[in-house]
Amino acid sequence: MEIQTIRLPIVMASGTCVFLRSRRSRGMVYLDNNATTRIHPDVLDAMMPYLTDAYANPSSGYGLSRQVKKAVDHAREQVAGLLGAHPEEIIFTSGGTEADNTAIASCTACLPDRKHLVGSTVEHPAVRQFYEMLERENGYRTTYVPVDADGMLDEDALDAAVVPGETALVSLMWANNETGVLFPIPELVARLEGKGVFVHTDAVQAVGKTPINVREAGVHFLALSGHKFHGPKGVGALYASSKVRLKPRVIGGAQEQKRRGGTENVASIIGLGKAAELMQSKLVNHDHLKLGDMRDAFEKSLRERLGGVMINGHPKHRLTNTANLAFQGIDAAALLILLDEAGICASAGSACHTGAVHMSPVLEAMGFDRERANGTLRLSLSGLTTHEELERAVEGIVQGVEKLRALRSGPQVTVHSS
Repeated sequence: MEIQTIRLPIVMASGTCVFLRSRRSRGMVYLDNNATTRIHPDVLDAMMPYLTDAYANPSSGYGLSRQVKKAVDHAREQVAGLLGAHPEEIIFTSGGTEADNTAIASCTACLPDRKHLVGSTVEHPAVRQFYEMLERENGYRTTYVPVDADGMLDEDALDAAVVPGETALVSLMWANNETGVLFPIPELVARLEGKGVFVHTDAVQAVGKTPINVREAGVHFLALSGHKFHGPKGVGALYASSKVRLKPRVIGGAQEQKRRGGTENVASIIGLGKAAELMQSKLVNHDHLKLGDMRDAFEKSLRERLGGVMINGHPKHRLTNTANLAFQGIDAAALLILLDEAGICASAGSACHTGAVHMSPVLEAMGFDRERANGTLRLSLSGLTTHEELERAVEGIVQGVEKLRALRSGPQVTVHSS
């Protein structure tokens, strides 16, 4: 591995700028799989024929076209198999955001006289911002159900939030994208039974990482995205129960049984189907539980070696691949720079824009203060993560945290005013 020494400028949350020496390593440990995953080699192999020889439009009438259409239909069956759905209940989309938007728009169109929406305080912007648009432009009002310090939904508050005859939709994410906390969707849907509302779940982070059966869950709509479980970017799917009527948002063709216009993104759909098949096999083999053992050992090692490390989110009811950790006495933005230079990819619990540090809305909803949020890293594994990579990540994080804590307690580097 090639290493070079560099001089790093780091802007702290306090506004001071510090410089310290760091060793840049060549090679990467990727622990940001909740942001996106690497395409699985088998997925890429499945896609390649549809990027080369099998390039026909599946809507045409000749033999090559029928071959392509058959492959798209098979991908639909693969996605349906992962979810416990019927193939005709799967609509291919450009990703999770489009799937979320389509579900919400369909629910409000089917119940136009109801102007009340329900969500949680930790929903993804794909849901929350669509709700906000409906509030601004169409006179809707929204009730956001709170979560506790573990990120778990207040179920009594959910019961109280639904107003019979006024509420059109309840949208609750299956797994949180930052903390990995899992909402008990089947149990929550059971509580809503008989209230006459649609139920949608943003399952973008959950699909492929934890067992899901839409029949048992009882949801009307579910959104997923291929690049979160080793498929390609730019493709996703919406599960729409056969019991509901879907209102298309993309108009202009008869594709997807007239439920989503536009020529199909064939190669990516094939990749999505293959990824779904692979993930279904891994879930059957309980590979996600083995990944959880790796994550737990990783967290234990960090907490033993560093001290002052706290888990954000429920310790058990969370995705087995996700570690959202708060490190006392450090600035995560500074730590990310050190980790990046060490070839370790992660993300933080706060973001800096135009000189101001913005706290994660998820951590804020859980009741954490700015100091804890500013010291938070999200580290997310995948089935391709190795023990050796996690060992290297532990070393990099320990070195970075110790360096930043030493800087805070008594600087051993040159400090300049910003």
